[in-house]
Amino acid sequence: MPDWVEIALRTLLSMGVLFVLTKILGKRQVSQLSLFEYITGITIGSLAAYVSLDLESNWYLGLVSMTVWTVVSLGIEFLQLKSKTARDLFDGKATVLIKDGKIMEDNLKKERITTDELMEQLRIKNVFKAADVEFAIMESSGDVSVLLTKENQPLTPKHLGINVGPEQEPQSVIMDGKIMDEPLATIGLNRKWLDTELEKLGVSIDNVFLGQVDSYGQLYVDLFDDQIKVPKPQKKAALLATLKKCEADLEMFGLSTKEQNTKQMYEQCSKALEKIIDEVKPLLIR
Repeated sequence: MPDWVEIALRTLLSMGVLFVLTKILGKRQVSQLSLFEYITGITIGSLAAYVSLDLESNWYLGLVSMTVWTVVSLGIEFLQLKSKTARDLFDGKATVLIKDGKIMEDNLKKERITTDELMEQLRIKNVFKAADVEFAIMESSGDVSVLLTKENQPLTPKHLGINVGPEQEPQSVIMDGKIMDEPLATIGLNRKWLDTELEKLGVSIDNVFLGQVDSYGQLYVDLFDDQIKVPKPQKKAALLATLKKCEADLEMFGLSTKEQNTKQMYEQCSKALEKIIDEVKPLLIR
């Protein structure tokens, strides 16, 4: 067999084995590497290259080595799931870099981080003054987590005492002009409902690049043709306007009648509806 054919076959085999082993190790191996996982990834990749190119050695020995590295890495991960001591040993502990606006110089030296590097990490988090930081912690992954002091944190509805409705994951019901039946069924909808909503927007399914339905049953679409402007759904705004109109009508009926009992009934209904509007308004103005 020519060398180039053998190398091609070995490379395909290595790629297949490497893909399987990577899937076994899981997504964390890619998205959040610890020091040992980083070393494991590099080593397995090097072994895959060895299997592909080293024609003078037995290729299957490289596969054995790759398998052993994977099994050991999996064993360590399972051990870390069971033991805090193992997690501290292999991943390390988080280190406090700033506490109450004060930089912990000894911890910086321990982690071998310069002041410039610390300030760079803070700027990445949109923080430009160390005094604005309540806590800055270097995680075992090397990332720096930052908690601002109360007065420097951005305002949220909770700070203002405003209740907001829960938000669930939007479902992608159209992709590349094709209807996705499973996400539709997940939220209890069907193609007939989707056709009706698209008809309201005045677009055809073939022109929809992406269509998503939010937790309130509103359809948002992005078209292939970027020149066409699609109006945003107005269901919640229309519902709020209808409720306010009902409240205004009740007040008008109360003012127009001379019957005292009827007037009182309209006023009570108006106040009750006003209270309901105040409760649901945060859900309808998002």
